[in-house]
Amino acid sequence: MNDPWHSLRRFTQARIALGRAGSAVTTAAYLDFQLAHAGARDAVLKTWDADGFAVQLLQQSLVPIRLNTPVSDRTHYLRRPDLGRRLDDDSLVRLKQLAEPGCDVAIIISNGLSSTAVETHGMPLLQHIVARYMEMALSVAPICLVPNARVAISDPIGVLLQARLAVIMVGERPGLSAADSLGLYLTYAPREGNTDAERNCLSNIRPPEGLSYEAAAQKLAYLSREALRSGVSGVHLKDDMPKQLLG
Repeated sequence: MNDPWHSLRRFTQARIALGRAGSAVTTAAYLDFQLAHAGARDAVLKTWDADGFAVQLLQQSLVPIRLNTPVSDRTHYLRRPDLGRRLDDDSLVRLKQLAEPGCDVAIIISNGLSSTAVETHGMPLLQHIVARYMEMALSVAPICLVPNARVAISDPIGVLLQARLAVIMVGERPGLSAADSLGLYLTYAPREGNTDAERNCLSNIRPPEGLSYEAAAQKLAYLSREALRSGVSGVHLKDDMPKQLLG
């Protein structure tokens, strides 16, 4: 049967034009769904090798610092989202020892809800971000690696590092079409008690299907410059980036 939706499949990863066998989907479509579901579960449940990521940072001449939340494992993380927004006592002490003399940008990396995302895209995206900040002559604190954290962990880290901006790279909640998306959240003047309305978010960073590393880093650099100039972020900082600035 000629399905009029079939020609549209090349424009999207959404499950359209699957076909059918009688009153059910085809075996191929059913197996594809099962595979996508398994990929999403793996992304959420598997442990992120943050120590291995730290070694990669050192090989790129970037300084890592390993931190932790009070979360014990992935199941605990999923059941207690509040703990993912806090540092454990040892991490607090370590950051307080690094707090002088402050920095322009604190960069935090966490697997969040997708270890697959940060393992696949974390390092190349970070390299583009750091390169942009170097071009802007902004100082960057040691890269904070925090397994099992939520977006708001960037607030206490930003405060302790005396950072003007906090940027967290975090694995996004997997969908059945994408289990490897990264998100970036930018906060001006991070402080305890910030809400998500005070952050700017770049989402679906996962080339080639999603946003490219270059485009994400360019957009983040633009928003960072505007946040420092205007003294705000989140809903008060509009994305007016000229299209010609996107490479």
